[in-house]
Amino acid sequence: MLTALAIRDVVLIERLDLNFGPGLTVLTGETGAGKSILLDSLGLALGARAEADLVRAGAPQASVAACFAPRAEHPVIALLAEGGIVTEPGEDIVLRRVLNADGRSRAFVNDQPVGIALLRRAGAALVEVQGQHEQMGLADPASHLPLLDAFAVKPALLEAAAAAWRAWREAAAARDAARAAIAAAERDRDWLEHAVGELATLAPRAGEDEALAAERLALQHAERRAEAVAAAAAELSPGNHGRDRRNGGPGAALRAAARALQKLLPPPGSTGGGASAADPALAALERAEEALAEAETLLSRLAAEAEADPRRLEQAEERLFALRAAARKHNVPVSELPALFDTLASRLASLRTGADELVALDRAAAAARAGYQQAAAALSAARAEAARRLERAVTRELPPLRLDKAKFHVEIVPLPEGEWGGAGTDRIRFLIATNPGQPPGPLGRVASGGELSRLMLALKVVLAAGSPVPTLIFDEVDSGIGGATAAAVGERLARVAAGLQVLVVTHSPQVAARGAAHLLVAKTLAAGRAATRVDALDPPARREEIARMLAGETVTEAARAAAGALLGVG
Repeated sequence: MLTALAIRDVVLIERLDLNFGPGLTVLTGETGAGKSILLDSLGLALGARAEADLVRAGAPQASVAACFAPRAEHPVIALLAEGGIVTEPGEDIVLRRVLNADGRSRAFVNDQPVGIALLRRAGAALVEVQGQHEQMGLADPASHLPLLDAFAVKPALLEAAAAAWRAWREAAAARDAARAAIAAAERDRDWLEHAVGELATLAPRAGEDEALAAERLALQHAERRAEAVAAAAAELSPGNHGRDRRNGGPGAALRAAARALQKLLPPPGSTGGGASAADPALAALERAEEALAEAETLLSRLAAEAEADPRRLEQAEERLFALRAAARKHNVPVSELPALFDTLASRLASLRTGADELVALDRAAAAARAGYQQAAAALSAARAEAARRLERAVTRELPPLRLDKAKFHVEIVPLPEGEWGGAGTDRIRFLIATNPGQPPGPLGRVASGGELSRLMLALKVVLAAGSPVPTLIFDEVDSGIGGATAAAVGERLARVAAGLQVLVVTHSPQVAARGAAHLLVAKTLAAGRAATRVDALDPPARREEIARMLAGETVTEAARAAAGALLGVG
């Protein structure tokens, strides 16, 4: 609901801050006091058209801020979120408009700049205005279907129709996708057959490229190791150097050197001398010979372990290069070749099995369509019954509002198939005929200003429970009526206000007496300039204002007594 309104420099208002509560708030005051300025100011905050003459004379700009406290599930929360304005649970929503003297304006929601379109949509979701010259909400035919559904259509029927619509759309989409895939595959048959044949021959496997790359690297390392071991072994083999060619290599040279030194040893059985001077050299030569033998053994083992397989390396490289060539050809990573093969093979297979599949999908879509039509027909039947109930309920409200000759009608028109949707197959319009013999027509075109305002009130009395808009404003809904009719208007406004917040601008004491809160709009002089002020009336002041409304300029005791009677006080 609307909780506060702050107005700065709008026409005759220099500075005004108002607070609002739930229920029915009435605004009264003499003609020309500025009641319309309040509505124009609120209209600015709600996204109405901005006119430069709304800026108070001498002020550089006007501004209006309207604060609302919507319930947590109110549609305006999602609406603002779509526009990038995120609100926390329980957070107020402030719509603000700044109008410069040159006519340019800016809009804000919770101090974040927004476009006028979003401000207007948010305003329409929060406030509905019914006046002699402007009707919002009920005058818009787009609101009629959800209002009728909320009035007397079971939610289960709405949910069934919406679910059936989704099922039909999904089945139709699956059929259309299959049909398009088959058509595309047929156009590409030759290419598909060639590509699938190539990939089938290649037979790519998941992860194969990584395994081949690793194997190739390992084989290359093995080849280099084998070459190094072979070179080392060659260095130790006989005939590698000139001298080695004569003596058979390093091993033979070591053995020949040992034999030459052994000549220095004492003859066997000799008793002269001790250790020979050649002993250390002989021992070293023996150790060298043993080390050489060990080296040759180790090199032989390494040669066996590092034996390269040039053919396997060639095969791995050929396979890897073939996979990469195919990936480049199809413009995909090598890792995606198996999936590509499956996709192309499925497309090719669909040419063979697609006809049968398409028949099945056509049957499924037709069955889903029939299911939707059945659900929509049940919904239409429920709406027809709800429409008759709504007509009767509104008709009962019309005579006390001096609309006893008016006829209210709910029109249900079947939509063409292209306009069917999750809400069913119906177009709903509320129509009115205000005179006998007159054909029903749209609400805003047939009724006069006063008639339309009272008709809207009758509709609101009946439809208030289903209204998504929490705040209603009636501008002089009692224009041109009095007595019992005005009392009937007041009584119905109070009934609507039992479930919604209602603000009404009124000249009728019978209506004013129904208010839970009473605001008096008056024109004063401040520093030689006219200004509008608004006062919240306490019970004595309220009684005096209603007496003024009854008596005119001179308030009599009889008028005060009558005002007390209307207010239910002595």
